[in-house]
Amino acid sequence: MPEENYYRLLKETFGNKENVVTELINLEAILHLPKGTEHFISDVHGEYEAFDHVLRNGSGSVKEKIAECFNEKDVDIDDLAALIYYPEEKIQLEKDSRTPAELKKWYVQKIQLLITVVNYASRKYTRSKVHKALPSRFSYIIEELLTEKQQETDKQAYIQAIIDNVIQLNQAAPLISALCYVIQRFVVDHLHVVGDIYDRGPAPDLIMERLIHYHSVDIQWGNHDIIWLASMAGSPLALINVLRICARYGNLAIIEDRYGINLRPLVEYAYKYYPKLDKFSPKLDDETNFSAAEKDSLNKIQQATAILQFKLEGQLIKRRPEFLMNERNMLDLIDYTKETIELNGKTYSLADFTAPTIDPANPCALTYEEEQLLEKLLRSFQTSEPLKRHMDFLMERGSMYLCYNGNLLLHGCIPLHQNGDFKSLRVGQTHYSGKSLLDFFEEQIRYSYNHPDISADFATDLLWYLWTGECSSLFGKKVMATFERYYVEDKQTHHEEKNAYYRLRNQEAICQEILKDFNLPLTGHIVNGHTPVKANKGENPIKANGRMLVIDGGFAKSYQKETGLAGYTLLSNSYGLQLVAHQPFSSVKESIEQRNDILSTKRLVERVESRTTVSETNIGKKLNQEKKALETLYENYDFY
Repeated sequence: MPEENYYRLLKETFGNKENVVTELINLEAILHLPKGTEHFISDVHGEYEAFDHVLRNGSGSVKEKIAECFNEKDVDIDDLAALIYYPEEKIQLEKDSRTPAELKKWYVQKIQLLITVVNYASRKYTRSKVHKALPSRFSYIIEELLTEKQQETDKQAYIQAIIDNVIQLNQAAPLISALCYVIQRFVVDHLHVVGDIYDRGPAPDLIMERLIHYHSVDIQWGNHDIIWLASMAGSPLALINVLRICARYGNLAIIEDRYGINLRPLVEYAYKYYPKLDKFSPKLDDETNFSAAEKDSLNKIQQATAILQFKLEGQLIKRRPEFLMNERNMLDLIDYTKETIELNGKTYSLADFTAPTIDPANPCALTYEEEQLLEKLLRSFQTSEPLKRHMDFLMERGSMYLCYNGNLLLHGCIPLHQNGDFKSLRVGQTHYSGKSLLDFFEEQIRYSYNHPDISADFATDLLWYLWTGECSSLFGKKVMATFERYYVEDKQTHHEEKNAYYRLRNQEAICQEILKDFNLPLTGHIVNGHTPVKANKGENPIKANGRMLVIDGGFAKSYQKETGLAGYTLLSNSYGLQLVAHQPFSSVKESIEQRNDILSTKRLVERVESRTTVSETNIGKKLNQEKKALETLYENYDFY
């Protein structure tokens, strides 16, 4: 748009010169406010209840705000925190245990306490932002209660009349709930999800719904997220992999019940060709939730999808020689007569290798039955309305990385050589590495997602490469040994060599080179997920003199034995950075009754000398641009 037209439109928007002045004053004031609290979370892997709890308590931020408001001798901080986290459940508990008179007194007390917390938590926001955040149903009441200082005796009757009427009209419980959610909203200004919402846990769909309705969020895609996106983008290979993982962890109900995808054709196919094998027993957190028949079904589906995956992967490897993955075309490496496989020049016997639909003369070829099956499954996947809505949101709010307030957020790694140089991927005559590699990946992801009717183009195949390729920033290993773990008993073949990044990220100089490549200050931080931090073995999530922060502490229950924790989160507020470690989440009931916050420790990562203001943030940069445009308009108002 020509500059002149832009300023004319801007002039029309504000109507008169006085409004421009008002907005300039407003923007300048906002720039001097303390920055809002950022909340970083990663690798939640479908563990909705623990994820939801951490959002509700703001990784301990809510309780900190309460403690700053009140003296512990005067207010039961743990009890008030439990109410703010789970208002409906806590209110019901009080209703069940109190007389009507006691309950009325409780209502009055809690409304007054909550108003104090809301007032305190909203101090760093403008009145306009506070107003927009209030639920319309109680907006007037809350604003009145916030405006009037309760300690003023001449206003006590007015305030008490409001509260008494709320109780008389049976609106106390919903008002208290509204106040609690407003506090949660004000305590955390923005949420970063640094990858891996999907797989392993039972409820990624609930996490997605929570994020869709969250007030401010961005997502950095993880390798498990990308495989779901690839399925919606039209990759049958990614789709089969998603189904295999869901079968492995007993989560096919996500596909069938919540996303409404018909898996009956797959079940019939699996039962037709595959016997039950112990090595394909699903990994279940609670086996009592599954019948013997259901376990057998998961077992056989996992086998069927594994063989289909290896067939489709072989086809992709053949049509994409630029991926340099020939040694991973597993089905072509098998001697079907001897039932052996040659890996890296060594021959291994195959154990329980059952593949009745493989033609040894053309092992990667699909049968007609398999082609029809994949077509049905892909159609069902792509036409699932709730899944499409979730994947669209993942695309809308997601990216390969994010540069935000001087920090680099990415799920996996920046592929590096052993000497610390950026490792490159060659496509045609172009080499991509570092930032350019991640930009290229994102460009191809978006192209593939926007062309879901194409299944075997380069962009869609690259999404699979992101799952398992050596130069993938989301995978970060040399090979993915899925085949070996299933069929080769020698555990040396199961080893997956990590990219040099995971060793070199302990060095501050390496981290600063990466920050430099992304045009970020050398004092910034890299926030990583993807690799569980083994705290029980002494691993430190704070690396490279604080330049590297790893926040995957193992939300997935399957990882908690090796990590010793149930996840790390990170908080960034106007005072600095705090890393928070979490213990395993038990239940909402226990959180309320025992007032258990699941926080174990908070560690100060960095404290700034003076409070960070909005002017120093990404939002501040945008506001300064708006301010500059308005100053130009003001100075040349009559011209436009």
